[in-house]
Amino acid sequence: MNKILLPLFLVSATIIVSCQGKGKPSEPSATQEKANTNYEPAFEGQTRVAAVKTSTPYNVEVLNKNLGKPWGIINLPDGRFLITEKSGFINVVSADGKEISKIEGFPKVDSKGQGGMLDVALDPDFATNNMIFFSFSEPFGDGNLTSVAKGKLSTDMKMISDVKVIFRATPSYDGDKHYGSRLVFDKDGNLFVSTGERSDKQTRVYAQKTDNYLGKILKITKDGKPAPGNPFVGKDGYKPEIYAFGIRSPQGLALDEKGQLWDIEMGPRGGDEINLIQAGKNYGWGDVTYGIEYSGEKINNGTTQKEGTEQPVYYWDPVVSPSGVTFYTGNIDEWKNNLFIACLSGQHINRIVMKDNKVVGEERLLLDQKERFRDVLNGKDGNLYGITDSGKLYKISKK
Repeated sequence: MNKILLPLFLVSATIIVSCQGKGKPSEPSATQEKANTNYEPAFEGQTRVAAVKTSTPYNVEVLNKNLGKPWGIINLPDGRFLITEKSGFINVVSADGKEISKIEGFPKVDSKGQGGMLDVALDPDFATNNMIFFSFSEPFGDGNLTSVAKGKLSTDMKMISDVKVIFRATPSYDGDKHYGSRLVFDKDGNLFVSTGERSDKQTRVYAQKTDNYLGKILKITKDGKPAPGNPFVGKDGYKPEIYAFGIRSPQGLALDEKGQLWDIEMGPRGGDEINLIQAGKNYGWGDVTYGIEYSGEKINNGTTQKEGTEQPVYYWDPVVSPSGVTFYTGNIDEWKNNLFIACLSGQHINRIVMKDNKVVGEERLLLDQKERFRDVLNGKDGNLYGITDSGKLYKISKK
């Protein structure tokens, strides 16, 4: 991946690109697509649920088209955005999307392939300490790995200082895929971190092993130590930071209104998953999947269920390539507490309606934009935001 060099300030006029409202025909749904396999789901509603349709009119706007290669987006308390850029830094973007300034002082990243500067999260005490946490693919040993660091932003938002790597997802590996990297703080101020299994067959087995950090959901303190109450603390053969394992490529991580943790991860050919993450559970990757190899071969003889592993709440076949996710609490009432997913190969924002932790409806939004959506944000202003691999910042608001 070539590095993208951005000017310090870029201005892009807001463009209203489409609007959707009552009466427009439904967009294509999963039920219309040909599956890669004939695997049977474990329960009704685990895949290909009926399409739903938003009835509230809404606007879709492109606020900026010059974000380079964005990966993660969050809000600052004043409504501005922090948006990571894969080549190795973070941008501060004004609330209207028009002004961009670059934060300097980050450590070196390995930006080839799927690597680079990845996610960002505010310290729960950001208002008093100006600290942020960020994940990145760090050159390390003979390869690279997913690392989590923290640092203090200057008051003018131009520099980060006191940078310290607090956690490294060892072992390092000379690859360029499946870093995971989403960061989510819980109500107690501990940090959930997702890590991928680095994609290749020789590293896939690490997802089922508990003596390493690949293919895991981790829970750590702000200092990078195992979070109190983690399920495997003091247990032989288990890294104490592990919260759950058997994970493939988890680029989506979010807490719902009940405080439940959800992981949305990319499958192989077929088998993208929504998982409700519970402490100490095994989510099966390496042994269990509803997908197949890219070559078309079955994985583990086509095993889709196995004792001791958790079933996904929902899966897609064919894939949508889910990346960043958020639970919506904004201005459109019918979207409240729905899960919104940025989809890459699917080229849309996916709206998932759930009831009692089961998926009851799916809607594919912004298909007309033909964009690879990388992350979505439930904005502080009540609007939904999305960033794309082509460098755009989208705003979706009630009309």
